[in-house]
Amino acid sequence: MSQSGTSRRAALGLSGLAAVSAVAGGSAEAVATEKLDLSADTLITLGTTAGPPVERGRVGIGSALVTGGRAYVVDCGRGTVAQYVESGLTFADLGAIFLTHLHADHIADFYDYFLCAGWLTNVPGAPGDGPFPPKPTHRVPVHGPGRAGGLPPSRVGVPPSHVGGHQETPGTVDLTENLHKAFAYSSNVFNRDAGIIDIRELAEPHDIRLPHVGADHRNTAPPMEPFGVYHDENVRVSAILVPHYDVFPSFAFRFDTATGKSVTFSGDTVKSDNVVRLARGTDLLVHECIFTLNSVYHQRSHTSAEQVGEVAAAAAAGKVVVSHYDPPGLDDRVWFDAIGKAYRGPAAIARDGQRFTL
Repeated sequence: MSQSGTSRRAALGLSGLAAVSAVAGGSAEAVATEKLDLSADTLITLGTTAGPPVERGRVGIGSALVTGGRAYVVDCGRGTVAQYVESGLTFADLGAIFLTHLHADHIADFYDYFLCAGWLTNVPGAPGDGPFPPKPTHRVPVHGPGRAGGLPPSRVGVPPSHVGGHQETPGTVDLTENLHKAFAYSSNVFNRDAGIIDIRELAEPHDIRLPHVGADHRNTAPPMEPFGVYHDENVRVSAILVPHYDVFPSFAFRFDTATGKSVTFSGDTVKSDNVVRLARGTDLLVHECIFTLNSVYHQRSHTSAEQVGEVAAAAAAGKVVVSHYDPPGLDDRVWFDAIGKAYRGPAAIARDGQRFTL
């Protein structure tokens, strides 16, 4: 993946974001190493990998939007907690976590945020460990999908026995509580030996309540309008359902900041009018992409490079950042050529740990 040529950037108006989309090591801005300014509105693409398979040299999908001195994390793929810390962020900076859907590649590191923060101690005068302060300052809200309510039919013949027993389709609250149980021994022993804080005091999980639009696990993303899911002094977060094969619920999120900026995350989705509605006029559209949809699974799950350009153009997005993408080895100019068939604004193919100033 090399930096796009000057002429191509000029043709697409890529003087800003795309100009820093060089391969790691090829640009000082590809993976930022300077101290993070928490007062500046910044998107950090913690990891950009598409799918569960481990890829050498790449981190799973996850992003952090920094605004108002807080970091708002969207998805928690493999390795993103380490990348979060490497970016200069601490648990005290964590404003909230948002999960687009509950596929493993989007939640693999979710509980690690709290396991790491679990080293915060209740022992008076004890120092914090590593990047974490000696006491938590807040419970972190976690907003994600609720229970699906049912499983789809098998697409590959007779499926194996159901995992989960009576709880086959857990939501975000169930997921968090089940992880508390799974790590109970570790938490209980550390609490007794080191006086760590009860990990249950660190997370505040919420299942996102859906508006009445006729959505269920058989009708996963009907046409609808965006709806609010969270707000604080820094951000207002809206969501919309998106079609990601049989996954339900699966969300796209839009963040409107108190500083007047907006960032929209597509989540995993096929080309979707719902994403266009949510992203209308957004300053920055972070969109997933599989360059060419060569399989039925990809056609029912993801968005091609040309389609990303079509969505961005329809939404009149100010800029596009491609994350959660595959394959990783294409020259940026190939991506830009495909996206640029419909979209004439600036675009970037994100790298793990890259920063984008809004």
